[in-house]
Amino acid sequence: MNKKITLLIAFSLTFFFSEAQRVASSPEYIRTLTSQWEGERFEDGRPKVPDLYLERLENATLEQIWGYLGRRGYNNQVELDWVILKPGETMVGRVVTTQFMPSRPDLDSIVKAQGKAEGHSQHGGINIWPIDMLTKGDIYVADGYGKIKDGTLIGSSLGNAIHGKTGKGVIFNGSVRDMQELKATEGFNAWVKGHDPSYIKSMTPTSINAPIRIGEVTVFPGDVAFANDYGVVFIPAHLVEGLVTASELTGLRDEFERLLLQQGNYPSGEVHGDWSDEIKNEFRAWVADYPRELAVTNDQIEAYLEKQD
Repeated sequence: MNKKITLLIAFSLTFFFSEAQRVASSPEYIRTLTSQWEGERFEDGRPKVPDLYLERLENATLEQIWGYLGRRGYNNQVELDWVILKPGETMVGRVVTTQFMPSRPDLDSIVKAQGKAEGHSQHGGINIWPIDMLTKGDIYVADGYGKIKDGTLIGSSLGNAIHGKTGKGVIFNGSVRDMQELKATEGFNAWVKGHDPSYIKSMTPTSINAPIRIGEVTVFPGDVAFANDYGVVFIPAHLVEGLVTASELTGLRDEFERLLLQQGNYPSGEVHGDWSDEIKNEFRAWVADYPRELAVTNDQIEAYLEKQD
């Protein structure tokens, strides 16, 4: 038994250190990080959460997501206090992570050599490497360790490149430049800790698609980011489907309750409390005529109504 444990530890350490030498994580490592995800994956190993779920999450609230994750033991998923490029919008997408660190010559030479070996572009700055890896529906999430001056991870040119690849924007524990020009890019948005006219200086991307820290949150590649005026929450991929179902059912109930309360046909206590069969039947008829496609099935609606008994 001791020999088996020793061999297992040795194997694990070998795997860890082989991964630590990479800039961009291998698909095998990402699959290990996100092993609870059972669905389709991208070529880089990240979970491919369906677009329908991303669209439905745009209708959720920060509190709904916070509550769902907290009940499952994920209590450190929300980060607040952002400078938002375009307030009033919600952004949802699949996460690509990058860790930046303060530059030092020996580190920089190692990163550049390893990046070349992995096939990353040798033209332009090495801060473009994660941008080259983005796909449609991704959100570029980077830890720039809160650096503002000389910590501008992108400007208008790279911002447009990001939007062209993803249709989304960025979330940075760091800063950006060219805020005025970025604001003019339709469909692009940014949640950052600040902005500055300076160029990026003395920063090195040491890992791509590895776990990073954004404020109080540990973020995995393939997480789903939800960002609005009230904060940013990072959702583990394997919890997204259940969250979408729960939030959509809650949202439907809330909307229906508001309608009933405005109509005044039932006492408030009956609307807010356990529903009678009469109210449930009205709810079924209302959902059947709902004006958009729903992410929940009739079976899920019936199971939800049964729990109200």
